Order: sequence, then C-alpha cells, then structure tokens
Amino acid sequence: MIVKAILKGKRNNEVATTVAGQSVTEAAKLLHQRRIGALVVTESNGDIVGIISERDIVRGMALHPGAVDSLKVRDLMTSSVLVCSPDDSVGNLMGTMTNNRIRHLPVMEHGKLVGIITIGDVVKSCLDETTMQVDSLREYVMAGR
Repeated sequence: MIVKAILKGKRNNEVATTVAGQSVTEAAKLLHQRRIGALVVTESNGDIVGIISERDIVRGMALHPGAVDSLKVRDLMTSSVLVCSPDDSVGNLMGTMTNNRIRHLPVMEHGKLVGIITIGDVVKSCLDETTMQVDSLREYVMAGR
C-alpha cells in the first residue's frame, strides 16, 4: 500500500497547523481539542518550518519547569521535519518512523502540504492488508474443498 491510498481512506484529511509564534499553551489546547498528537508548524506561505508534538511539550515541561506557559511553539518544535510523498510505500514509512522514533510524517506533493500520516494510520493499513490476505487465503482454501 502507498501513502496516497492511506490518505484516501482517512475520514478527515485536514492537517492541523500552527505558527511558530503561537504559545505552547494554545498549541496544547489545539492538540487536545482536535484529539491529535502533533501540529505542523507553517509560515504564512504554507512552508513547513517545524512540527510540535505532545512529546515535545512534555520534554519542554521537563526542561523548563513552570515556564512552559511563557514559551512559544518555536522554542519546543522540531525544526528538521521529515516528510513523505503520496507515492511512498508503507514499508518505507515504517522504516522512517521506526529509525527516527517519530509518530507523524507530513505528506508533501509538489512542495505543498497535502496530508499527514500517523503511526496509527500505518498500523491500520497493515492490519487491513493482513485481513484482506487472510480472507483471500480462506476463500482459496474453501474453494478447493
């Protein structure tokens, strides 16, 4: 399976974004409201400048006790953002996510942000594919009786 197929199967393909100057508190509220784990940080022209995740915020709380309320997204975001393309395979995503210990990959096509893939999306696609294979094998065996 490829990223394009995963994106088609998602109920909501809108990518939640924020700006580097937003407060970490507001970013955390947005994560909570949307029930998501990361926000892509963009400039006004749509260029990606970072990503901030729940993990980044927790790390910030540990490194700056009591000061998170005064921090901006730029202070805690990951600036070197790994991305994928709609034509990347699930196997490629699994390797990238595992090797880099990340849970979210923005999807870029022709320089534009077109989606985001989470580790949950990858696991679901693997489970769906495995279920389909099991069903096909079951039908094959039953047809041979």
